[in-house]
Amino acid sequence: MTIEEEYNTLIYSLTPRERIARSAAMFQWMREMIGRQICQEQAEFGSKELTAEELKWRIALRVYAAEPAVVALIQRRLADVSG
Repeated sequence: MTIEEEYNTLIYSLTPRERIARSAAMFQWMREMIGRQICQEQAEFGSKELTAEELKWRIALRVYAAEPAVVALIQRRLADVSG
């Protein structure tokens, strides 16, 4: 059995609630990873440390970068918390 087949067997055996929990955990992991990248970039450029609120919105900006309408909303909110 290939790794992909084993993965699919595992995923198909999960209940809907377990699938949602797994997706939520993966999304949280992704946000944390992006947050670490942003903090590292800030440090490399010698920028000030971001507040938790600023970091939250900068993460959202990266996650939704392909959605212009969402980006505009996030940028407005980021301007409010950064200013």
